[in-house]
Amino acid sequence: MLRKIRLTLAVLFFLGVTLLFLDFSGSIHAWLGWMAKIQFLPAVLALNVGIVLALMILTLVLGRVYCSVICPLGVMQDIISWISGIRKKKQYRFSYSPEKKVLRYGMLGVFVVALLSGVGSLAALFAPYSSYGRIVQNLLSPVYQWGNNLLACFAERMDSYAFYETDVWMRSLPTFVIAAVTFIFLAILAWRNGRTYCNTICPVGTVLGFLSRFSLFRITIDESKCNACGLCSRRCKAACIDGKEHRVDYSRCVACMDCIDTCRHQAITYRWVRKNGENVRTGKNGPVNTGRIDETRRSFFTATAALATTAALKAQEMKVDGGLAVIEDKKIPERATAIVPPGALSARSFARHCTACQLCVSVCPNGVLRPSTDLTRLMQPEMSYERGYCRPECTKCSEVCPAGAIRPITVAEKSSIQIGHAVWVKENCVPLTDGVECGNCARHCPTGAIQMVASDPSNSESPKIPVVNTERCIGCGACENLCPARPFSAIYVEGHEVHRIV
Repeated sequence: MLRKIRLTLAVLFFLGVTLLFLDFSGSIHAWLGWMAKIQFLPAVLALNVGIVLALMILTLVLGRVYCSVICPLGVMQDIISWISGIRKKKQYRFSYSPEKKVLRYGMLGVFVVALLSGVGSLAALFAPYSSYGRIVQNLLSPVYQWGNNLLACFAERMDSYAFYETDVWMRSLPTFVIAAVTFIFLAILAWRNGRTYCNTICPVGTVLGFLSRFSLFRITIDESKCNACGLCSRRCKAACIDGKEHRVDYSRCVACMDCIDTCRHQAITYRWVRKNGENVRTGKNGPVNTGRIDETRRSFFTATAALATTAALKAQEMKVDGGLAVIEDKKIPERATAIVPPGALSARSFARHCTACQLCVSVCPNGVLRPSTDLTRLMQPEMSYERGYCRPECTKCSEVCPAGAIRPITVAEKSSIQIGHAVWVKENCVPLTDGVECGNCARHCPTGAIQMVASDPSNSESPKIPVVNTERCIGCGACENLCPARPFSAIYVEGHEVHRIV
């Protein structure tokens, strides 16, 4: 019964989080956006103390149910492992293995140091929620969008507009490669050994593993009923049950309940355990403590201190013209400072809080956000205006960010946040290069920051060129995107390190 409840909840969470990354319209976030916000690492980076405490209490009471129910990457590994078991017709293919302490704590140390030093791209490689987000956004989302476009094509022929076509394009080759390699790596581990990644590499699994040693409800083995058949060890995908010694490593147990359904003698139960200890089993005289309390207590305080320190420091195309002439694609200008979304406060704050999960990239309706290819900000979103511009009425990215990298803002607030300023490039401007009138940038500027003036002040009939009022410009990119100059726009946006209100 417990296993069925766990499986039901896990499937619901897995489908919900997956839909968040597939939902290019952003409508599902109004209903399921909370599923992203309760993920452990985004909650820590967003300083959502209530959520972090709730997840810690959940682990202290029930064990690592977060890993087996809420974490989408953990559930994905379970699905792959389950398929492997069916294909090989081997349900009992695992075996107990000792904890790899050096690897676990070493990976946690690297992760914490990367976060504290501001190397978000390195930390994002190991973050489970972020890894899953990149996998879905880069590998599954294009397939989903192609399917949507196919339905839109059929619907249009039936005079229905229930679906609409979307552009399917690769936002970043390096991020795509990283997502593909991550999926292949995890798939191989899960196919062969179940939860190896969760119990040797995942930093969130290691932190929650410290807490689960002290959980009130745990898997217990009744020695008076156990005949040491070893089926529980061979079924345990976390490799944490030593059937011969009747021991369970609670730091690696993900409370999947598979062992309970496997035991033919009802020797394994999930129940309240009053006595603290690393390995608790039930004998004829009651619960027996075979763990070393002092060691686990030290581990607990070490993990809590590292987590608290980390949290505290975080507080700081159009393709054709008229259907006839092919228009050359625009190229990305060389910006001295990358542009980060409104609500990010500053480039530094954004880099420190962003987990590179790609959720904001997946919901951006204008194709403005894309993963960075810069090594210092690898996979973290940045803005570019070749395919669209940041419309003043759109606040999608601020609505969905679970990590606090993009703070929630209103439409009114967005219109007054300056994320950059426009820069005019004389050599590319159409009135000067082709001798024709343009003024596209001035006509479409939502803040009226661009005016057309005579290129020769002494001749009012001279070609008109744009002049940018940098005090009014908010850096939305409408001028850059709608400029007819190719391949580089005659006006582009330079980002600001710190955003300000205009």
